[in-house]
Amino acid sequence: MYSTFVKNPQQTRVKITAGAIIENAFGGLLLERRTDNGLWGLPGGAVFPGETLITTALREIQEETGLIVGIKGFLGIYSDPQDGRIVCYPDNGDLVHIIDVIFIASVVSGNLRTSNESFDVRFFGRHELPADIVPPAIRPVRDYLNGEHGKIC
Repeated sequence: MYSTFVKNPQQTRVKITAGAIIENAFGGLLLERRTDNGLWGLPGGAVFPGETLITTALREIQEETGLIVGIKGFLGIYSDPQDGRIVCYPDNGDLVHIIDVIFIASVVSGNLRTSNESFDVRFFGRHELPADIVPPAIRPVRDYLNGEHGKIC
């Protein structure tokens, strides 16, 4: 599903997404186990026409987790194909280069729940993160844990 190589650039589209690293009051990081691949990732999704990046992140987080969050800062823009950002969707074969805009957020309110896009949603301690994280989420999580913010990669 994830690749670092585009075989035919003319048949590959670019998709802009917005999401966030969400930390709770105890320093835990929120991840969701996705139904499309069974791996853990950051909540977020595609930017709709006429929507700001922050609006997208807030909407997607609430839809996918039930939480209302406040944006605290900007982590980075992630577009490097070497991070596994070339995705082939198994349901239709679409090849997409995903560019992620990742914010830093904290929980304001809401009740944590799964959505139709996730098997599980939970907070993990910084030293207890699961090993099976989707490739595009690995670098943003690592950058956040290393205190590297405001990156464009």
